[in-house]
Amino acid sequence: MKWLSQLFTWWNEQTLSTRIHTFFHGERVGEDEAGNIYYRWKNNRIDPALGFNRRWVIFKGVAEGSKVPPGWYGWLHHMTDETPVSAPYTPREWEKSYTPNQTGTPNAWRPQGSTLAAGVRPPTGGDYQAWSPEA
Repeated sequence: MKWLSQLFTWWNEQTLSTRIHTFFHGERVGEDEAGNIYYRWKNNRIDPALGFNRRWVIFKGVAEGSKVPPGWYGWLHHMTDETPVSAPYTPREWEKSYTPNQTGTPNAWRPQGSTLAAGVRPPTGGDYQAWSPEA
């Protein structure tokens, strides 16, 4: 069943083509606490078209970019060459721990005035007048 999902879905872990690409070209660099696995091109090879070494992540479960911790995010985006495995990342005091994206769930943020927000919608200010074809 896992192979079938890799053929037809891109949001669950990796596709079959990503698995093949990773097998032939990837070098495992590390894993984070959520189980996401990080790769780079073998032998730290430089991509001639881009001028740098390609890096990617294989998510455990649903592929969601916000699941990447700050230390690994910096490595993926070439902000640092040190992985959190070789140089442990110390989070800042203002950094929050990971929470899943709440869009589409009952916990999603709904601004004041939204038809989905709880409570009574505030009245308009009176400067709005609906258009009618007779006018």
